[in-house]
Amino acid sequence: MRHSRRFWILSALVAAAAALTLLTTFASAASSGGAQHVRWDIISTTGIPPAPLNPGGHSSATAPDGDVITLTGSGHFVAPANGGGSSAATGGGTWTTSSGGSGTYKVTRLVSWEFANFQANVGFVDNIDEGTRANGTSVLKIAFSDGSQGVLTVGCHGPGAPPGIFEGIATTKGYKTYYAVSAPAPGVDANRTLYHVR
Repeated sequence: MRHSRRFWILSALVAAAAALTLLTTFASAASSGGAQHVRWDIISTTGIPPAPLNPGGHSSATAPDGDVITLTGSGHFVAPANGGGSSAATGGGTWTTSSGGSGTYKVTRLVSWEFANFQANVGFVDNIDEGTRANGTSVLKIAFSDGSQGVLTVGCHGPGAPPGIFEGIATTKGYKTYYAVSAPAPGVDANRTLYHVR
């Protein structure tokens, strides 16, 4: 009877150790291919190395009726490994339109994040430096201070980016679609974005 009890206790300990080993292995695998912690910025830079990369820039897009929206902003989000949405999103900035509106906006949710690749090092001075610079596209739900809602798309086509990503922002504000993205011009401090991935 005593040997049988000892056998079951020993078996339970071996099983617990095996389960702990499996859990540790799966947790390690999940973290290596798991969620990404991302910072996004509409940056201030002329785009010519070794120009500094700073937060606090502005970027514009145009609606079909000719109205132009200009945004500033930055924030963070946690992107799930499946590329889907997340409520772990913060940030915002200011908005102005050529038709006379202005105010602030706040990020309420990550809709999607598509990581493209890490940027090539071409000599920029990164004054944000919150992870590794990356190219990609995110879609964020936003709330404007005037009560309207929107979806902000941030595209970063930095050094070494694959083709097909725009550089700058596009957004909706209520029913209006500001989808004509203003492209950055060399030496002009406008219409640039940046991601940092941790």
